[in-house]
Amino acid sequence: LGRRFMAIQADLSQQEALSGIVTQTVAAFGRVDILVNNAGTIRRQDALDFSEKDWDDVMNLNLKSVFFLSQAVARQFLVQGNGGKIINIASMLSFQGGIRVPSYTASKSGVLGITRLLANEWAAQGINVNAIAPGYMATNNTQQLREDSTRNQQIVDRIPAGRWGTPDDLQGPVVFLASQASDYINGYTLAVDGGWLAR
Repeated sequence: LGRRFMAIQADLSQQEALSGIVTQTVAAFGRVDILVNNAGTIRRQDALDFSEKDWDDVMNLNLKSVFFLSQAVARQFLVQGNGGKIINIASMLSFQGGIRVPSYTASKSGVLGITRLLANEWAAQGINVNAIAPGYMATNNTQQLREDSTRNQQIVDRIPAGRWGTPDDLQGPVVFLASQASDYINGYTLAVDGGWLAR
């Protein structure tokens, strides 16, 4: 496509790395237009046995980094003076409780809430903050579930579309929320779930 690309490697669970991402991007490209907060992790364990480390590891990456990277990018948007797009990756567990994933559920519920808050504060500056809530996606986060034939079948049977989602299913919604077509959409979390939440 003739586009330029630059990879920046950073540990997003450590807040010190975040400002450098924006600085390096602006140095290379002159500006920032779109942020997709996609980094995330999950820990599975019964709530009675869940450790503080597993709580903190998930919350720091899934929620804390979303807020502080958004803050750093929004500051750059304001310097540039013509707004920008922030797209957070939420989850069905932004709407539901789930089981055996307490910190993941808390973090993704927080993503939905922080998306609304940031939209409330920044929409007037032309900064659109929205989120996408993927359903059951065929990724490494769900490998254990897909390998359990009984659980896999239970999940597929409940999805009206009759299949696991793929990363390709998220491309259109991300492009839409990153484009001018969504300029009057603020603080919304769009479910991309094959109809799971409609059941």
